[in-house]
Amino acid sequence: MSNPAGQALLHETATFDLRDGWHEAGAREDAAGPVRDRIADAPLSMLMPASGIELSVVRDFIDADQCAALIALIDAGRIPSPVVADNPVPSHRTSETCYLAATNAVVAAVEARLEALTGIDPVYGETLQGQRYGPGQQFKPHHDFFQTDQHYWREQVGMGGQRTWTAMVFLNAPAAGGQTDFPASGVQIVPRRGNLLIWNNMDEYGAPNAATLHAGMPVLAGVKYVLTKWYRERPWCR
Repeated sequence: MSNPAGQALLHETATFDLRDGWHEAGAREDAAGPVRDRIADAPLSMLMPASGIELSVVRDFIDADQCAALIALIDAGRIPSPVVADNPVPSHRTSETCYLAATNAVVAAVEARLEALTGIDPVYGETLQGQRYGPGQQFKPHHDFFQTDQHYWREQVGMGGQRTWTAMVFLNAPAAGGQTDFPASGVQIVPRRGNLLIWNNMDEYGAPNAATLHAGMPVLAGVKYVLTKWYRERPWCR
């Protein structure tokens, strides 16, 4: 006797376009080359000695006044930070997030700076986010790229696909703690106001790079504020 439910599931699996093959990986690596070159040529840019990943710091990417204005926006609009996962664990990410619209002049200026640095068309970028980490708050080790064997990936395929590059700007330095840790690469980045941290979430073949595992370590004293911008392999659609 046939199993209609089983046949339907098999049909769905066979016909759903995961868009996660060698063609997509090759396109991601091709697109990464110009971004890589622009970051390397930027003033005050430094490629970090991080094993297995492309990770750069651009010093003084935004100024103190811009940082202060963005902190005020984050404080005014913060909500609990979301996690993209099939079964999200609230304790995994305990920060607060604010979605920052480019209709604000300071936000628009940061977006323009990111475009000038990376050369990535803004249509590939997710909405700029601000995060606030109070004492004890953290983001445990995670990847920014999407796990394509998870069900949520089926939604993300139509929203722009993989996250390729991550750009993060430190808006202040907490009194203690709050480093960004890349445990697989042996690198910890200490927050410094105005500095940009940017990395490629893909490896040299354009596939998700497990070595980009990273964590926002707990803030031990004070408060930490950062901006985060994720870029997709295709135009982002909410």
